Amino acid sequence: MRRYWQAYRIMLRNSLIREMSFKANFLLWIVVEICWFAGQIIFIEVLYSHVEAIGDWTKWEMILLVATHQLVGQLFQAFFFVNLAEIPERIRTGSLDFMLMLPLDTQFSVSTRQFGLDNIVNALVSLAIVAFSLVKLQVQPGPGAVALYLTAVGFGIAIHYALMLTLTTVSFWIVRAQGLISGYFSFSSLGRYPDVIFRGGVKFFFSWVIPIILVANVPARFLVGTFSGPVYQPLLHLAFAALLVLAGSRLFWKFALSRYTSASS
Repeated sequence: MRRYWQAYRIMLRNSLIREMSFKANFLLWIVVEICWFAGQIIFIEVLYSHVEAIGDWTKWEMILLVATHQLVGQLFQAFFFVNLAEIPERIRTGSLDFMLMLPLDTQFSVSTRQFGLDNIVNALVSLAIVAFSLVKLQVQPGPGAVALYLTAVGFGIAIHYALMLTLTTVSFWIVRAQGLISGYFSFSSLGRYPDVIFRGGVKFFFSWVIPIILVANVPARFLVGTFSGPVYQPLLHLAFAALLVLAGSRLFWKFALSRYTSASS
């Protein structure tokens, strides 16, 4: 474990040095993400000018939901997205062969090489929107609710990671995999919608098979206190679903790696 922490610390330092070497690009991506987020807020304002609520979600609860979705997504992108997105190219060019020679677990190596500082800044902006939404809702969550929220956010990041890893692992069998990245964004965008709009088999699929609608809905409900039953039930659901997809992505990765014969063979 100490070896893994030392390796991660070195990769983190190198990533920060690289980020600071391109300050203009760093600032530009922050602006782009903030503008995209502002567009979502404007859409919610327009939507709620015609309706009072969507199910049991009021306007500021909806903004809190979208901000939570953004928070989870930005933290995932900060620590894992760029690394996982490079897997198809590593397989195609054969640079994955070098990763296999490292005295570390290959999944760890390909998942943690780079770090996005701009995403951390955007995550802080999302957290500020969450706090502002709570002020507008006149809600003061206690330490227990905050702890549940942060725990649920962690499980949400794990779900994003498992989804992206599964999609990029498919690239072991195909030559070009740009569409896989689009697939991730298509699935992840569902997480910013209220859970009440999903019904039947669709809700089951996106709550268990690809549990993306739990990622933001569960933590947001912890803060505003809109769960009708015991709070441990949604947390257990989220935790079990996250562990399930994490285990599935790990098994799929190991299976794909066992069939890999390198780009040069």
